[in-house]
Amino acid sequence: MSQNSPQGPASAARRGFLKTTAAVAAGSMLTSPASGAPAFHVAGRDVIKIGLVGCGGRGTGAATNAMNTEGSTELVAVADAFEGRLKGCLEELSKGHPDKVKVSPDNQFVGFDAYKGVLASDADLIILTTPPGFRPLHFEAAVNAGKHVFMEKPVATDAAGVRRVLAANEIAKAKNLAVQVGLQRHHEPMYRETIARLKDGAIGDINFARAYWNGDGVWTNPRRPGESEMEYQMRNWYYFNWLCGDHIVEQHIHNIDVINWLFDDYPVKAQGQGGRQVRTGKEHGEIYDHHFVEFTYGDNAVMLSQCRHIPGCWNSVDEYAHGSKGWANLSRGRIYDKDGQEVWRAPRNVNGWQQEHHHLFADLREGRIPNEGDYGAKSTMTAIMGRMATYTGQEITWEQAFNSKIALADFDNIKSFDDVPPVLPNEDLSYNIMQPGKSWDKVVG
Repeated sequence: MSQNSPQGPASAARRGFLKTTAAVAAGSMLTSPASGAPAFHVAGRDVIKIGLVGCGGRGTGAATNAMNTEGSTELVAVADAFEGRLKGCLEELSKGHPDKVKVSPDNQFVGFDAYKGVLASDADLIILTTPPGFRPLHFEAAVNAGKHVFMEKPVATDAAGVRRVLAANEIAKAKNLAVQVGLQRHHEPMYRETIARLKDGAIGDINFARAYWNGDGVWTNPRRPGESEMEYQMRNWYYFNWLCGDHIVEQHIHNIDVINWLFDDYPVKAQGQGGRQVRTGKEHGEIYDHHFVEFTYGDNAVMLSQCRHIPGCWNSVDEYAHGSKGWANLSRGRIYDKDGQEVWRAPRNVNGWQQEHHHLFADLREGRIPNEGDYGAKSTMTAIMGRMATYTGQEITWEQAFNSKIALADFDNIKSFDDVPPVLPNEDLSYNIMQPGKSWDKVVG
C-alpha cells in the first residue's frame, strides 16, 4: 500500500463520506484547548469526581484505573441493573481506595434507568461500562448532561447505534467534552512507536495485514429458577447480539482497530465466513464461535481478520503488517526485514488499561480535551460490517453496512427485567442462529 494514497474519484468520495463526522485520530489522542470545559488542576487542588455506570468486572477495573491516576479523585455515584453487582463493586473498590470511594446511599442507583441518577449527580466524568448495546443511549445522555465520558469498546452493536454515537460525539465536540474509548492500544508506547515507524516506511509500502483474536471463549451463567428471560440474557449478555454484537465486535474490535489505525482508513467492503461448529449449546445464545473476514480498503490493501472461541486450537491475539521491505508483529513491537531478521524491537510495554486513564486525567487537569469518539465508533462499525459479512455470506460494502436500518433493540424503552427482550428462545430454550445465504434481510435490511 503506497502510504494509503487515494486512487480515483470513488476513493476520494468515500473518504469524504468518512470525514463527514470527523477526522481519524491516527494513533494519538485528539485534543483541543479547553474553552468552556471545566479546568481541573494539578497537585490535587481540585477533585475530579467520577460516576460509574456498569459495575461488572470491567467497570470495577476502569474505576480502579481512574482512581489510580495522579491527583485527587472521588467516586461519587454508581449504577447497575443488578443490586448485587453494585454492592460487590463498591466493596471491592472500597478495599483498594477507601479514601476515594465516597458514594452515599442516595447515589447508588439500581435498574435500567439507574444511569439517569448518576448523570444527575455532581460527577464530572462518567465511566460507561454496561453491556455495549446500551452504550449509544448512555453516551448520548451523558453528553446531553454535559459530562466528560470514558466509555468501553465497542460503542454499539448495530449500525443504528454507531450513527447515534457519531451524532452525540458531534455534540460533545461542540460542548468541549472529553470522550475516551477503551481501545487502550492507542495509549501503549509499544503500539504507538511501532506504528509510527511503520508509517515512516520501516517495511516499505504496506498492502497486507493480518489480525487475530483466537482463544478458548468466556464465561456462561446457568439459568436460575424463576428468573425472567430478560434477566437471563442480561446475565449472559456476551451471547446475545443486541447486547454484545458477537465476539467479533465485543473482543476482536481491538485487533481490527489496530489495522484501521495503521492504514489511517476504514474498509470499503468485507466478505467472509463463520458459524457455530463447537460452541453450540443452548447456553451459548445466538453468536458464532468463529469468524474469518477479508476486509478491503480504498486502495486495495487487505486485512485478513480471524477470531475464534474453540478450546484446543491454535490461539493468538496478534496483528501483523506486511510490506515491500519486510514485516512486523505489532502486538509484540517487532519489525523484521524480508529475510526474517529482526531489525527493531520496541521498549517494554506498559499496562494500556491504566495508561489510557493516566492520559485522560492528565489531559483534563491540564485543560486539554481529548476526543476518541469518531475512531471508536468507526472501528466498531468495521467489526459490525465483518459480522454482517459472516452472517450473510455476502460481500458487504461500507455504505450498505453503515446505512443499515436494522436496530437490534429499542434500548430507550427497556425499563425492567419483566420486559420482553428482542430475542426469544425456542420451546427447547435454544436460540435461532443466522444462516449464511439466507439472512440478508435480518442482518443488513
